[in-house]
Amino acid sequence: QVQLVESGGGLVQAGGSLRLSCVASGRSFSISAMGWYRQAPGKQRELVAAGTSGGTTNYADSVKGRFTFNRDNDRNTVYLQMNSLKPEDTAVYYCNADGFYRTIRGFENFDSWGQGTQVTVSS
Repeated sequence: QVQLVESGGGLVQAGGSLRLSCVASGRSFSISAMGWYRQAPGKQRELVAAGTSGGTTNYADSVKGRFTFNRDNDRNTVYLQMNSLKPEDTAVYYCNADGFYRTIRGFENFDSWGQGTQVTVSS
């Protein structure tokens, strides 16, 4: 299977910046899409930004112009640079990746989530 480990969350004042990182690890895997989601208290998990191996990136409308998603395919790592943070960006941010990995039976799909990292923006 594929494991995801996030880092970079924390507490920041409104208008500040944070950078999240997520590294995927495992054996004999290939990632198709990788991205960031967030879940605020009492709300559903939502897409923040995600990118495919082909280079396509999608952003939530609420973060366009403020957040930048970057993907390092060689390191199986994605980053989320968050600028001009607002209190409404407060949430647990989760990394997600899907793709396939090799087993003795051939190839199997995976869809993995990280443990989440808390981002808190104070007003």
